[in-house]
Amino acid sequence: MFETSWEVCNKVGGIYTVLSTRAHTLQRLYNDKVVFIGPDVWTNGADSPDFVEDDKVLAFWKSREALPCGIKVRVGRWDVPGRPVAVLVDFVSMYGVKDEFYGKMWNEFGVDSLHAYGDYDEACAFSHAAGIVIESILGDAPASCKNVLAHFNEWTTGMGLLYVKSRLPQVGTLFTTHATCIGRSICGNGKPLYDYMPGYFGDQMSRELNMESKHSLEKAAAHNADCFTTVSDVTAIECEQLLEKRPDVVTPNGFEKNFVPSPSKMKTLARKSRKRLIDIAEVLTGKRFDDNTMIIATSGRCEFRNKGLDLFLDTLATMGYGMSDDDRSMLAYVLVPAWSRGPREDLKSVLDSGEKGHGLAAPVITHELNNPGEDPILNRIRSFGVSRINDSKVHVHVVYVPCYLDGKDGIVDMPYYDLLPGLDATVFASYYEPWGYTPLESVAFGVPTVTTSLSGFGQWVASTHPGEGLTTTGVEVVGRTDGNYSHVVSEIASTLRKIASFSKKEKETVAAAAMATSDCAAWSYFIEYYVEAYGIALKAAENRIKNN
Repeated sequence: MFETSWEVCNKVGGIYTVLSTRAHTLQRLYNDKVVFIGPDVWTNGADSPDFVEDDKVLAFWKSREALPCGIKVRVGRWDVPGRPVAVLVDFVSMYGVKDEFYGKMWNEFGVDSLHAYGDYDEACAFSHAAGIVIESILGDAPASCKNVLAHFNEWTTGMGLLYVKSRLPQVGTLFTTHATCIGRSICGNGKPLYDYMPGYFGDQMSRELNMESKHSLEKAAAHNADCFTTVSDVTAIECEQLLEKRPDVVTPNGFEKNFVPSPSKMKTLARKSRKRLIDIAEVLTGKRFDDNTMIIATSGRCEFRNKGLDLFLDTLATMGYGMSDDDRSMLAYVLVPAWSRGPREDLKSVLDSGEKGHGLAAPVITHELNNPGEDPILNRIRSFGVSRINDSKVHVHVVYVPCYLDGKDGIVDMPYYDLLPGLDATVFASYYEPWGYTPLESVAFGVPTVTTSLSGFGQWVASTHPGEGLTTTGVEVVGRTDGNYSHVVSEIASTLRKIASFSKKEKETVAAAAMATSDCAAWSYFIEYYVEAYGIALKAAENRIKNN
């Protein structure tokens, strides 16, 4: 089986977590019969931290040195649990043949690349090359190599699927959309998705939102795949309406807990994380935060409305003056990468010196931004007023960390997973969230989380634990619709106050419940849905060969 994604050995978003954690289970099932294909974007002096080159892998593939169109590849292993086989593809040469290829895809599948812009050409060049790589490997494979599958993730790999469909009829194809282009765009443009879902038509909306090429490609891949899947029931409804194709199988995103630390290490990380987060806040604000401070956070991609970042910040604003002197102070971190150009030197200098300082200018952000005037998170925080943030009567203080937490950002200097144990709670107030790994990661670390009924994960928790809530699952699922924004703000604020009031014993109970919930989402349970999808695709390929 070949599995292609822009996020193989390339940590960009949640799909990386899907593939890298599922790889371990696939290795147990199929042991080196799965080949992951990703883009070789590590050519400017920096190599992928997750890829280990090994020429002994796929040793039978002799034609790798003379691939058509000037394609270059590196073969090795993805350095994640299971260490699966991986091929990184340098696809730059494919730009020279893109127009001819687009013409073929229009003639064969009706894919409209005429209105392409942005990352469309890059994605198509990569996935076209990935299709050629699959064809080349199979050309050199032993005669015993039968029952072949090619699995493609997201619209960014759609051209690869169509290439395989056209050239390799013996291969069963699968296409997974983790979020439709049009659904994400509708929400990102401030339009109500859910109340008006039956009235939206994907083709029409693609023209209105200038998404014609991406939508055309995604729709063609969904309709031409032998098996079409998506990650949640909420997205299945979206696919049926906007792509005009009901997924054959819903394949929820599982989880591997092999990177969750042991209880003793968790305690050590919690102490280190809390100290770092409090130190940063004290230097920024000049205030003192005691050990009883409640630390909460949200994280993920910078999709201001879709990820509920607007709602999270508005919740904090409403809570700020609703607390008494007897309430715990709250320190709220927004851990969302943005267009950052590096750590703030004034903050870094004071942190490195060990001094607490007397507060800094712009006391809410840790890194310099290239576009501070346009950043939606910073602008929403500023709308609260800096004087209000610094007001001693305000018990909620916000700190924005606009960078990837890889342990080398210059300020926090701790990876995200090392930071998680130090949090008292997380909030993911999603409006558009086909699945939602961030709340699942949170509960895996024993950190209670608040999410919404519009996320796939939230719906899964509600359906598998009906009638239960925070104290028995570690997850509070707040009902969210197109029209109840203020109600959700109030509900999340109420839940955070409830968590703040927990006794030590209640904290331990909820942490254990959270971990138990994450256990139910293990890949050992969810892999059966993929096995079902594989069977559908193999059967389709078998029938195709038999009928031809």
